[in-house]
Amino acid sequence: MWDFLRNGKLVSLMLGHLTVDSYVGVIPVLYPVLIGRFHLTLATVGLVSLAYTGTAAISQPLFGVIADRYGTRFTGYSLAWTALTFALVGFVPTFPLLLVLACASGLGSGAFHPFGALDVRALLPTWRRSLGMSIYVTAGTVGVALGPLIGIGVLALFGVHGTGLLLVPGIATGTYLLWRVRDQALPKATTLKAAAAATGPVPVFALAMVIGVMMSRSWTVGAFQAFTPTWYRQLGYGPEFYGPLVTTLVLASAVGTVGCGSLADRYGRRTVILATLVASIPAILLYTLFPGPWAFASAILIGVLAASTAPLMLLMAQQLMASRAGLASGLVMGLGFVTGAIGIPINGAIGDAVGLQESLMTHVILVAGTIVLAWFLPTEKEIERYSDVVPAITPAIAE
Repeated sequence: MWDFLRNGKLVSLMLGHLTVDSYVGVIPVLYPVLIGRFHLTLATVGLVSLAYTGTAAISQPLFGVIADRYGTRFTGYSLAWTALTFALVGFVPTFPLLLVLACASGLGSGAFHPFGALDVRALLPTWRRSLGMSIYVTAGTVGVALGPLIGIGVLALFGVHGTGLLLVPGIATGTYLLWRVRDQALPKATTLKAAAAATGPVPVFALAMVIGVMMSRSWTVGAFQAFTPTWYRQLGYGPEFYGPLVTTLVLASAVGTVGCGSLADRYGRRTVILATLVASIPAILLYTLFPGPWAFASAILIGVLAASTAPLMLLMAQQLMASRAGLASGLVMGLGFVTGAIGIPINGAIGDAVGLQESLMTHVILVAGTIVLAWFLPTEKEIERYSDVVPAITPAIAE
Protein backbone atom coordinates (compact mmCIF):
# COMPACT_ATOMS: atom_id res chain seq x y z
CA MET A 1 0.00 0.00 0.00
CA TRP A 2 2.88 2.35 0.78
CA ASP A 3 3.96 2.29 -2.86
CA PHE A 4 0.53 3.54 -3.93
CA LEU A 5 0.42 6.23 -1.26
CA ARG A 6 3.77 7.57 -2.51
CA ASN A 7 2.20 8.07 -5.94
CA GLY A 8 1.31 11.77 -5.99
CA LYS A 9 -1.08 11.35 -8.90
CA LEU A 10 -3.12 8.67 -7.17
CA VAL A 11 -3.16 10.54 -3.85
CA SER A 12 -4.48 13.64 -5.66
CA LEU A 13 -7.38 11.66 -7.07
CA MET A 14 -8.00 10.00 -3.70
CA LEU A 15 -8.25 13.44 -2.12
CA GLY A 16 -10.76 14.46 -4.78
CA HIS A 17 -12.80 11.30 -4.26
CA LEU A 18 -12.84 11.82 -0.49
CA THR A 19 -13.95 15.42 -0.91
CA VAL A 20 -16.76 14.82 -3.41
CA ASP A 21 -18.21 11.90 -1.43
CA SER A 22 -18.09 13.85 1.83
CA TYR A 23 -21.00 15.96 0.51
CA VAL A 24 -23.17 12.83 0.43
CA GLY A 25 -22.47 12.33 4.12
CA VAL A 26 -23.51 15.91 4.93
CA ILE A 27 -27.04 15.54 3.51
CA PRO A 28 -28.61 13.52 6.39
CA VAL A 29 -27.23 16.02 8.91
CA LEU A 30 -29.11 18.79 7.09
CA TYR A 31 -32.47 17.04 7.49
CA PRO A 32 -33.45 18.47 10.91
CA VAL A 33 -32.57 22.01 9.81
CA LEU A 34 -34.42 21.71 6.49
CA ILE A 35 -37.51 20.22 8.15
CA GLY A 36 -37.75 23.21 10.47
CA ARG A 37 -36.98 25.80 7.82
CA PHE A 38 -39.38 24.61 5.12
CA HIS A 39 -41.91 22.77 7.38
CA LEU A 40 -41.29 19.43 5.69
CA THR A 41 -42.32 15.88 6.51
CA LEU A 42 -39.87 12.99 6.73
CA ALA A 43 -41.01 11.74 3.33
CA THR A 44 -40.64 15.17 1.71
CA VAL A 45 -37.19 15.91 3.07
CA GLY A 46 -36.05 12.55 1.71
CA LEU A 47 -36.52 14.02 -1.77
CA VAL A 48 -33.31 15.99 -1.23
CA SER A 49 -31.25 12.79 -1.07
CA LEU A 50 -33.17 11.32 -3.98
CA ALA A 51 -32.54 14.43 -6.10
CA TYR A 52 -28.81 14.38 -5.35
CA THR A 53 -28.07 10.66 -5.57
CA GLY A 54 -30.58 10.00 -8.35
CA THR A 55 -29.14 12.72 -10.60
CA ALA A 56 -25.59 11.59 -9.83
CA ALA A 57 -26.40 7.98 -10.68
CA ILE A 58 -28.39 8.57 -13.85
CA SER A 59 -25.86 11.02 -15.28
CA GLN A 60 -22.78 8.84 -14.80
CA PRO A 61 -23.07 6.83 -18.07
CA LEU A 62 -23.39 10.12 -20.00
CA PHE A 63 -20.30 11.56 -18.37
CA GLY A 64 -18.54 8.26 -19.01
CA VAL A 65 -19.13 8.75 -22.75
CA ILE A 66 -17.79 12.32 -22.45
CA ALA A 67 -14.69 11.01 -20.68
CA ASP A 68 -14.07 8.45 -23.43
CA ARG A 69 -14.39 11.07 -26.13
CA TYR A 70 -12.83 14.20 -24.64
CA GLY A 71 -10.63 12.95 -21.82
CA THR A 72 -10.72 13.74 -18.12
CA ARG A 73 -9.59 17.36 -17.96
CA PHE A 74 -12.97 18.21 -16.41
CA THR A 75 -12.37 16.23 -13.19
CA GLY A 76 -11.41 19.31 -11.19
CA TYR A 77 -14.28 21.37 -12.64
CA SER A 78 -16.82 18.72 -11.63
CA LEU A 79 -15.61 18.81 -8.03
CA ALA A 80 -15.67 22.62 -7.92
CA TRP A 81 -19.22 22.61 -9.37
CA THR A 82 -20.39 20.18 -6.66
CA ALA A 83 -18.94 22.40 -3.96
CA LEU A 84 -20.43 25.61 -5.37
CA THR A 85 -23.96 24.27 -5.75
CA PHE A 86 -23.93 22.44 -2.40
CA ALA A 87 -22.69 25.54 -0.58
CA LEU A 88 -25.78 27.45 -1.75
CA VAL A 89 -28.19 24.98 -0.11
CA GLY A 90 -28.32 26.98 3.12
CA PHE A 91 -29.28 30.18 1.32
CA VAL A 92 -32.18 29.12 -0.93
CA PRO A 93 -35.58 30.66 -0.06
CA THR A 94 -37.86 27.86 -1.27
CA PHE A 95 -37.94 24.07 -1.18
CA PRO A 96 -38.39 23.63 -4.98
CA LEU A 97 -35.24 25.67 -5.54
CA LEU A 98 -33.48 23.50 -2.97
CA LEU A 99 -34.34 20.41 -5.03
CA VAL A 100 -32.99 22.10 -8.16
CA LEU A 101 -29.71 22.80 -6.37
CA ALA A 102 -29.56 19.20 -5.14
CA CYS A 103 -29.94 17.97 -8.73
CA ALA A 104 -27.28 20.41 -9.94
CA SER A 105 -24.87 19.29 -7.23
CA GLY A 106 -25.58 15.66 -8.09
CA LEU A 107 -24.48 16.36 -11.66
CA GLY A 108 -21.05 17.33 -10.36
CA SER A 109 -20.78 14.07 -8.44
CA GLY A 110 -22.02 12.15 -11.45
CA ALA A 111 -19.28 13.69 -13.58
CA PHE A 112 -16.46 13.19 -11.08
CA HIS A 113 -16.87 9.44 -10.61
CA PRO A 114 -16.32 8.19 -14.19
CA PHE A 115 -13.66 10.85 -14.78
CA GLY A 116 -11.80 9.86 -11.63
CA ALA A 117 -12.14 6.12 -12.24
CA LEU A 118 -10.73 6.50 -15.74
CA ASP A 119 -7.80 8.55 -14.45
CA VAL A 120 -7.01 5.95 -11.79
CA ARG A 121 -7.21 3.09 -14.29
CA ALA A 122 -4.43 4.69 -16.33
CA LEU A 123 -2.17 4.97 -13.28
CA LEU A 124 -2.31 1.41 -11.98
CA PRO A 125 0.18 -1.33 -12.84
CA THR A 126 -1.45 -4.48 -14.16
CA TRP A 127 -0.16 -6.73 -11.42
CA ARG A 128 -1.59 -4.56 -8.58
CA ARG A 129 -4.56 -2.87 -10.18
CA SER A 130 -7.20 -4.43 -7.88
CA LEU A 131 -5.44 -3.17 -4.76
CA GLY A 132 -4.84 0.25 -6.32
CA MET A 133 -8.48 0.73 -7.33
CA SER A 134 -9.58 -0.51 -3.91
CA ILE A 135 -7.43 2.10 -2.18
CA TYR A 136 -8.94 4.80 -4.41
CA VAL A 137 -12.51 3.65 -3.67
CA THR A 138 -11.73 3.53 0.05
CA ALA A 139 -10.99 7.26 -0.02
CA GLY A 140 -14.60 7.86 -1.09
CA THR A 141 -15.89 5.65 1.74
CA VAL A 142 -13.84 7.65 4.24
CA GLY A 143 -15.33 10.82 2.77
CA VAL A 144 -18.88 9.53 3.35
CA ALA A 145 -17.95 8.68 6.94
CA LEU A 146 -16.44 12.15 7.54
CA GLY A 147 -19.36 14.01 5.94
CA PRO A 148 -21.67 13.91 8.98
CA LEU A 149 -18.89 15.18 11.27
CA ILE A 150 -18.16 18.06 8.89
CA GLY A 151 -21.86 18.89 8.58
CA ILE A 152 -22.45 18.85 12.34
CA GLY A 153 -19.47 21.15 12.85
CA VAL A 154 -20.46 23.87 10.36
CA LEU A 155 -24.13 23.77 11.36
CA ALA A 156 -23.30 24.04 15.05
CA LEU A 157 -21.10 27.08 14.45
CA PHE A 158 -23.05 28.99 11.80
CA GLY A 159 -26.48 27.40 11.47
CA VAL A 160 -27.91 26.61 8.05
CA HIS A 161 -25.71 29.29 6.44
CA GLY A 162 -22.72 27.21 7.45
CA THR A 163 -23.14 25.30 4.18
CA GLY A 164 -21.30 28.24 2.62
CA LEU A 165 -18.10 26.99 4.26
CA LEU A 166 -18.46 23.73 2.33
CA LEU A 167 -17.39 25.69 -0.73
CA VAL A 168 -13.81 25.81 0.55
CA PRO A 169 -12.73 22.12 0.43
CA GLY A 170 -14.33 21.50 -2.97
CA ILE A 171 -12.90 24.59 -4.64
CA ALA A 172 -9.45 24.03 -3.11
CA THR A 173 -9.29 20.37 -4.12
CA GLY A 174 -10.80 21.01 -7.55
CA THR A 175 -8.27 23.76 -8.23
CA TYR A 176 -5.45 21.46 -7.18
CA LEU A 177 -6.66 18.74 -9.56
CA LEU A 178 -6.87 21.28 -12.39
CA TRP A 179 -3.27 22.25 -11.68
CA ARG A 180 -2.21 18.61 -11.82
CA VAL A 181 -3.78 18.11 -15.27
CA ARG A 182 -2.58 21.43 -16.69
CA ASP A 183 -0.31 19.74 -19.27
CA GLN A 184 -2.78 17.08 -20.36
CA ALA A 185 -3.56 17.36 -24.05
CA LEU A 186 -6.99 16.81 -25.51
CA PRO A 187 -7.30 13.71 -27.69
CA LYS A 188 -6.76 14.13 -31.39
CA ALA A 189 -9.37 13.20 -33.95
CA THR A 190 -7.05 10.51 -35.35
CA THR A 191 -6.78 8.95 -31.90
CA LEU A 192 -10.55 8.83 -31.55
CA LYS A 193 -10.95 7.22 -34.98
CA ALA A 194 -8.29 4.64 -34.27
CA ALA A 195 -9.92 3.76 -30.96
CA ALA A 196 -13.31 3.42 -32.61
CA ALA A 197 -11.85 1.12 -35.23
CA ALA A 198 -10.23 -1.02 -32.54
CA THR A 199 -13.48 -1.46 -30.67
CA GLY A 200 -14.55 -5.09 -30.70
CA PRO A 201 -17.89 -6.61 -29.77
CA VAL A 202 -18.97 -5.93 -26.21
CA PRO A 203 -19.37 -9.15 -24.16
CA VAL A 204 -22.94 -8.29 -23.20
CA PHE A 205 -23.59 -11.35 -21.05
CA ALA A 206 -20.40 -10.98 -19.00
CA LEU A 207 -20.98 -7.25 -18.58
CA ALA A 208 -24.58 -7.91 -17.47
CA MET A 209 -23.33 -10.32 -14.80
CA VAL A 210 -20.86 -7.73 -13.50
CA ILE A 211 -23.52 -5.02 -13.35
CA GLY A 212 -26.01 -7.42 -11.73
CA VAL A 213 -23.59 -8.31 -8.93
CA MET A 214 -22.73 -4.64 -8.40
CA MET A 215 -26.41 -3.71 -8.14
CA SER A 216 -27.09 -6.46 -5.59
CA ARG A 217 -24.13 -5.53 -3.41
CA SER A 218 -25.09 -1.83 -3.47
CA TRP A 219 -28.63 -2.69 -2.40
CA THR A 220 -27.43 -4.72 0.60
CA VAL A 221 -24.96 -2.07 1.76
CA GLY A 222 -27.51 0.73 1.40
CA ALA A 223 -30.31 -1.11 3.19
CA PHE A 224 -28.25 -2.09 6.23
CA GLN A 225 -26.76 1.38 6.60
CA ALA A 226 -30.14 3.09 6.17
CA PHE A 227 -32.30 0.97 8.46
CA THR A 228 -29.94 0.00 11.28
CA PRO A 229 -30.66 3.21 13.29
CA THR A 230 -34.44 2.86 12.93
CA TRP A 231 -34.41 -0.85 13.80
CA TYR A 232 -32.33 -0.33 16.92
CA ARG A 233 -34.43 2.62 17.99
CA GLN A 234 -37.46 0.32 17.77
CA LEU A 235 -35.57 -2.14 19.96
CA GLY A 236 -35.10 0.55 22.61
CA TYR A 237 -31.50 1.56 21.95
CA GLY A 238 -30.38 5.19 21.83
CA PRO A 239 -28.25 7.06 19.28
CA GLU A 240 -25.18 6.55 21.46
CA PHE A 241 -25.43 2.86 20.50
CA TYR A 242 -26.70 2.73 16.93
CA GLY A 243 -24.63 5.73 15.80
CA PRO A 244 -21.30 3.98 16.43
CA LEU A 245 -22.81 0.77 15.04
CA VAL A 246 -23.48 2.38 11.66
CA THR A 247 -20.03 4.00 11.73
CA THR A 248 -18.53 0.56 12.35
CA LEU A 249 -20.41 -0.77 9.34
CA VAL A 250 -19.08 2.02 7.10
CA LEU A 251 -15.49 1.87 8.28
CA ALA A 252 -15.44 -1.93 8.03
CA SER A 253 -16.35 -1.61 4.37
CA ALA A 254 -13.32 0.65 3.88
CA VAL A 255 -10.99 -1.88 5.49
CA GLY A 256 -12.55 -4.74 3.55
CA THR A 257 -12.17 -2.91 0.26
CA VAL A 258 -8.41 -2.73 0.61
CA GLY A 259 -8.12 -6.29 1.89
CA CYS A 260 -10.21 -7.81 -0.89
CA GLY A 261 -8.30 -5.80 -3.48
CA SER A 262 -5.05 -7.34 -2.30
CA LEU A 263 -6.55 -10.85 -2.28
CA ALA A 264 -7.99 -10.36 -5.77
CA ASP A 265 -4.55 -9.59 -7.20
CA ARG A 266 -3.36 -12.92 -5.82
CA TYR A 267 -6.34 -15.26 -6.29
CA GLY A 268 -8.43 -13.58 -8.98
CA ARG A 269 -11.42 -11.28 -8.77
CA ARG A 270 -14.08 -13.88 -9.56
CA THR A 271 -12.84 -16.12 -6.74
CA VAL A 272 -12.83 -13.31 -4.19
CA ILE A 273 -16.29 -12.08 -5.22
CA LEU A 274 -17.78 -15.58 -4.91
CA ALA A 275 -16.11 -16.12 -1.54
CA THR A 276 -17.44 -12.85 -0.10
CA LEU A 277 -20.95 -13.63 -1.34
CA VAL A 278 -20.98 -17.06 0.27
CA ALA A 279 -19.63 -15.66 3.54
CA SER A 280 -22.23 -12.86 3.50
CA ILE A 281 -25.09 -15.29 4.16
CA PRO A 282 -24.01 -16.29 7.71
CA ALA A 283 -22.96 -12.68 8.38
CA ILE A 284 -26.46 -11.37 7.55
CA LEU A 285 -28.09 -14.11 9.63
CA LEU A 286 -25.90 -13.32 12.63
CA TYR A 287 -26.62 -9.59 12.35
CA THR A 288 -30.39 -9.95 12.01
CA LEU A 289 -31.02 -12.87 14.38
CA PHE A 290 -28.83 -11.68 17.25
CA PRO A 291 -29.24 -7.91 17.74
CA GLY A 292 -27.44 -6.27 20.60
CA PRO A 293 -23.85 -5.39 21.57
CA TRP A 294 -22.45 -8.37 19.64
CA ALA A 295 -23.90 -6.82 16.49
CA PHE A 296 -20.69 -4.79 16.23
CA ALA A 297 -18.86 -8.00 15.30
CA SER A 298 -21.41 -9.06 12.68
CA ALA A 299 -21.55 -5.46 11.38
CA ILE A 300 -17.83 -5.67 10.70
CA LEU A 301 -18.42 -8.88 8.74
CA ILE A 302 -21.21 -7.35 6.65
CA GLY A 303 -19.20 -4.19 5.95
CA VAL A 304 -16.09 -6.13 4.96
CA LEU A 305 -17.94 -8.59 2.75
CA ALA A 306 -20.72 -6.58 1.13
CA ALA A 307 -18.99 -3.35 0.11
CA SER A 308 -15.49 -4.62 -0.56
CA THR A 309 -15.97 -6.00 -4.06
CA ALA A 310 -17.18 -2.78 -5.75
CA PRO A 311 -13.73 -1.77 -7.12
CA LEU A 312 -13.19 -5.32 -8.41
CA MET A 313 -16.38 -5.16 -10.47
CA LEU A 314 -15.51 -1.65 -11.64
CA LEU A 315 -12.20 -2.94 -13.00
CA MET A 316 -13.92 -5.91 -14.62
CA ALA A 317 -16.31 -3.62 -16.48
CA GLN A 318 -13.49 -1.32 -17.59
CA GLN A 319 -11.56 -4.25 -19.05
CA LEU A 320 -14.60 -5.82 -20.71
CA MET A 321 -15.22 -2.46 -22.44
CA ALA A 322 -11.57 -1.48 -22.77
CA SER A 323 -12.11 1.06 -25.55
CA ARG A 324 -15.08 2.58 -23.71
CA ALA A 325 -13.80 2.39 -20.15
CA GLY A 326 -15.42 5.68 -19.17
CA LEU A 327 -18.85 4.43 -20.23
CA ALA A 328 -18.22 1.15 -18.40
CA SER A 329 -17.35 3.07 -15.23
CA GLY A 330 -20.49 5.16 -15.50
CA LEU A 331 -22.70 2.14 -16.07
CA VAL A 332 -21.37 0.10 -13.16
CA MET A 333 -21.28 2.92 -10.61
CA GLY A 334 -24.42 4.66 -11.85
CA LEU A 335 -26.60 1.55 -11.89
CA GLY A 336 -25.16 0.51 -8.54
CA PHE A 337 -26.16 3.84 -6.98
CA VAL A 338 -29.63 3.71 -8.53
CA THR A 339 -30.25 0.23 -7.21
CA GLY A 340 -29.25 1.26 -3.72
CA ALA A 341 -31.61 4.25 -3.90
CA ILE A 342 -34.52 2.13 -5.18
CA GLY A 343 -33.83 -0.84 -2.94
CA ILE A 344 -34.05 1.13 0.30
CA PRO A 345 -37.75 2.06 -0.18
CA ILE A 346 -38.47 -1.58 -1.12
CA ASN A 347 -36.95 -2.76 2.14
CA GLY A 348 -38.86 -0.02 3.91
CA ALA A 349 -42.15 -1.29 2.48
CA ILE A 350 -41.30 -4.84 3.52
CA GLY A 351 -40.41 -3.52 6.97
CA ASP A 352 -43.79 -1.78 7.25
CA ALA A 353 -45.51 -5.07 6.40
CA VAL A 354 -43.54 -7.63 8.43
CA GLY A 355 -40.93 -5.73 10.46
CA LEU A 356 -37.43 -4.38 9.84
CA GLN A 357 -35.70 -7.46 11.19
CA GLU A 358 -37.44 -9.69 8.65
CA SER A 359 -36.93 -7.08 5.93
CA LEU A 360 -33.16 -7.07 6.41
CA MET A 361 -33.16 -10.86 6.60
CA THR A 362 -34.55 -11.05 3.04
CA HIS A 363 -31.08 -10.10 1.84
CA VAL A 364 -30.08 -13.70 2.46
CA ILE A 365 -32.33 -14.57 -0.50
CA LEU A 366 -30.87 -11.71 -2.55
CA VAL A 367 -27.32 -12.85 -1.84
CA ALA A 368 -28.15 -16.46 -2.71
CA GLY A 369 -29.46 -15.32 -6.09
CA THR A 370 -26.39 -13.14 -6.60
CA ILE A 371 -24.12 -16.15 -6.08
CA VAL A 372 -25.72 -17.67 -9.19
CA LEU A 373 -24.94 -14.51 -11.16
CA ALA A 374 -21.37 -14.37 -9.85
CA TRP A 375 -20.76 -17.95 -10.95
CA PHE A 376 -20.98 -16.70 -14.55
CA LEU A 377 -18.52 -13.84 -14.05
CA PRO A 378 -15.56 -14.05 -16.46
CA THR A 379 -12.23 -15.41 -15.28
CA GLU A 380 -9.03 -13.38 -15.41
CA LYS A 381 -7.95 -15.04 -18.66
CA GLU A 382 -11.29 -14.28 -20.30
CA ILE A 383 -11.14 -10.65 -19.18
CA GLU A 384 -7.60 -10.18 -20.49
CA ARG A 385 -8.76 -11.01 -24.01
CA TYR A 386 -10.91 -7.89 -23.99
CA SER A 387 -8.49 -5.60 -22.17
CA ASP A 388 -5.97 -5.94 -24.99
CA VAL A 389 -8.05 -3.37 -26.92
CA VAL A 390 -6.45 0.07 -26.66
CA PRO A 391 -8.67 2.51 -24.75
CA ALA A 392 -10.11 5.47 -26.61
CA ILE A 393 -8.21 7.83 -24.34
CA THR A 394 -5.33 7.18 -21.99
CA PRO A 395 -5.68 9.85 -19.30
CA ALA A 396 -2.57 11.25 -17.68
CA ILE A 397 -2.07 13.62 -14.82
CA ALA A 398 0.84 15.98 -14.91
CA GLU A 399 3.78 15.47 -12.62
